Amino acid sequence: MTENLWSYDPASGHLAGTDLTGWAVEATDGHIGKVDKHSDEAGDAYLVVDTGAWIFGKEVLIPASAVTVIDLDVQSIHLSLTKEQVKDAPEFQSDKHLADQQYREEIASHYRAGGPFSGGAGAI
Repeated sequence: MTENLWSYDPASGHLAGTDLTGWAVEATDGHIGKVDKHSDEAGDAYLVVDTGAWIFGKEVLIPASAVTVIDLDVQSIHLSLTKEQVKDAPEFQSDKHLADQQYREEIASHYRAGGPFSGGAGAI
């Protein structure tokens, strides 16, 4: 498990500077969308995933620590999250995600509470 929710696990295969935009994103139980935006800034890394028609075009902010594998050969990213966990995530709000610490904590709380970061089953 990565200590910081907003950092990539060293075993994920993340290479700083790699443009992940447009890459396929896979939950533990199937395809969920593609990367719309991302950051690999140390301590503040994330993916913004466009879920497309799957959940009516919702974009979600995924902390980098949810990434288990970055497959450079097929340009796909695998998460430790299920489709349901992604579906239940708060919608990405581009005007808040960088400046609003309360919004970021809401996102973090979602992924920690009963999710893969809570220490329960499925924890990374």
